[in-house]
Amino acid sequence: MDNSMETDEIEPRGTKRTASDAGLASSQTRRIRALDPDVVNKIAAGEIIVAPMHALKELIENAVDAGSTSIEILVKDGGLKLLQITDNGYGIDVDDLPILCERFTTSKLKEFEDLTSIGTYGFRGEALASISHIAHLTVTTKTANSSCAWRAHYSDGKLVPAKPGQSAKPKPTAGRGGTQITVEDLFYNVPTRRRAFRSASEEYAKILDVVGRYAVHCSGVAFSCKKHGDSGVSISTASSSSTIDRVRQIHGSAVANELIDFNIEDTKRLGFKASGMVTNANYHVKRTVILLFINHRSVESLALKKALEQTYSTFLPKGGHPFAYIDLEIEPNRVDVNVHPTKREVNFLNEDEIIEAICSEIRSQLAQVDSSRTFMTQTLLPGIARVPELQQQTDTPHTPIRKTGPSPSQKTYENSLVRTDSRMRKITSMLPSVTPSHHHSGAGAVSTDLAGARPEVADDGLHYETTDREALRIGLSSVKRLRAAVRSEMHNGLTELFSTHSYVGLVDERRRIAALQAGVKLYLVDYGMTLAEFFYQIGLTDFGNFGVIKLDPPPTLTELMKLGVDIEREEHQSSGSISTEEDEEIFTKAPDIVTKTLIERRDMLDEYFSIKITEQGELLTIPLLLKGYVPSLAKLPRFLLRLGPYVNWGSEEECFRTFLRELAAFYTPEQLPTPPSGEAGSVEDESVSSRRVQLAQMLEHVLFPGVRARLVATEALLNAVVEVADLKGLYRVFERC
Repeated sequence: MDNSMETDEIEPRGTKRTASDAGLASSQTRRIRALDPDVVNKIAAGEIIVAPMHALKELIENAVDAGSTSIEILVKDGGLKLLQITDNGYGIDVDDLPILCERFTTSKLKEFEDLTSIGTYGFRGEALASISHIAHLTVTTKTANSSCAWRAHYSDGKLVPAKPGQSAKPKPTAGRGGTQITVEDLFYNVPTRRRAFRSASEEYAKILDVVGRYAVHCSGVAFSCKKHGDSGVSISTASSSSTIDRVRQIHGSAVANELIDFNIEDTKRLGFKASGMVTNANYHVKRTVILLFINHRSVESLALKKALEQTYSTFLPKGGHPFAYIDLEIEPNRVDVNVHPTKREVNFLNEDEIIEAICSEIRSQLAQVDSSRTFMTQTLLPGIARVPELQQQTDTPHTPIRKTGPSPSQKTYENSLVRTDSRMRKITSMLPSVTPSHHHSGAGAVSTDLAGARPEVADDGLHYETTDREALRIGLSSVKRLRAAVRSEMHNGLTELFSTHSYVGLVDERRRIAALQAGVKLYLVDYGMTLAEFFYQIGLTDFGNFGVIKLDPPPTLTELMKLGVDIEREEHQSSGSISTEEDEEIFTKAPDIVTKTLIERRDMLDEYFSIKITEQGELLTIPLLLKGYVPSLAKLPRFLLRLGPYVNWGSEEECFRTFLRELAAFYTPEQLPTPPSGEAGSVEDESVSSRRVQLAQMLEHVLFPGVRARLVATEALLNAVVEVADLKGLYRVFERC
């Protein structure tokens, strides 16, 4: 081999060369010089408009700054071919159009010191200028005092004619109030940047993320976003939508149904207010989703994200992450928004303290509702606390079994201690039995044990059989909407009260009042209102999957209706109302009309409500909502009669809602007369006495355990609960004695 042969070595790509290798040995050829303004502007544009989503973010912020209440966005090829945003804001004055796209032209900033009090989204005047250097930009705008709209075309920050040979000045045109900005062929003169985008669908997904963030945050502003050529919209929110409705529309009901609110502020020391919504322990996904707004500007914060994930690590399973919407307002003089070209990041004082305060508040809220997490449990004694089976529906409106308890690091003082162990002997077990061992009434039988033993659940007088009927999967949108309506009206504090209460006793059967203890407080509860809502929610949860109560021998609907009419007529007369011939005619015809209505709909009643009716009008079964409890069958005639005029049979959703409300009213315990005073001659009917004892047993051992396990307390139930005593308050009274 000839060693004298020379081989050419190929220099690898990316190798740094010295000045001499590059032919720049002479110092005269390396003088510093100013870049061409066109190069400067393109560099600046590349820093601010990195992708179509950044251009859209700037345009959305400008539209909101202009007082818009409606923003429409049209996208083609992921925003690279077309990006159009139309608003109904103040518009741009025609005299300002010549300098609209020049760099650092703004109506929001005059002096550098104004940065310390900036309260708008945009302020530097770079967005439109940057876009005009890397795309074809068209602006159509109309102010309120302008007789017509004006259209202008821009390139490299200057006005240009729409077609060669025409004038570059803005031209009058037809248009509505507000501004429409059209960006075409984004990055047409930066081929390297344009080739970097892999697919239009990815860019469109990023655009939807930006639109979704501002659609959630900007209350009072309607947003819509669609692809060019599509008939439907990808995002659409109304200006009147609440924040939780916006979250539901954009991120889905799975998120919206599990949100809890938080609110915290420290305006004196840290100068901030924070509010928002975060998911509870029932919801988790593979990736943390944070919608963070600082002074109403969508930003990112790695420190807050890490702190939030650390906060949730004790509440969620391994690998689970939360959803959070956080609206953080900080005094403007504590924030520097001018630290990132796209304003994606901001700096603010006391960052660590503010983040810790927010996470601490979220942690506190999670600890209060962490009891909503579901667990499979075994009751201590079979039959004492009947826990309903956990529902399979993901959107069920009830909260099943809850786990409670103070934080391990939280010190418990003596005046906060309450006996809640169900195994401890209750005072009622020390009272002797004052009733015979068995009472029989129309609703079943009641049994009590000997003094000193724990009372067992009352025998309901029924024999239960398990059938092989498969559970129906109810996918009706009307039922889902009714369930969601219950969730939207949920009152967290009241739900927590019912889920952790200890039943104290029955106070008044006539007014339907019971006493409950929650924590160190004593409450009086209208159990009539409470159980009406409870049975309505059971109706929604178990819709189409009720048990059945067989009636043997089966009564006829017509006979039951006549009994119901007699009851209505008696109440009509006892109230002092004078019955007219028209009233009597209604009373006479009602049984046949309502019977015919129910027979015509007997297939639907059987499938959804377990009410089986024969063609001849015999009532074979009624629904069983809660095992161990039988409603007063004396209320059955009136319940059936009310199914005619009080159920809206014309609309599916209203039909289900009104029917379930009537069913809940039927299942709600009836009012009982005041017990006799004990005077001579005042003897109570045996059937009423039996029902009184049975009701007391049912409330303690069946109904309120069910409420504790399943009730989602709505705001309407605030009128049903009154606080009457607070242990800590009583301690202070005793200390003064």
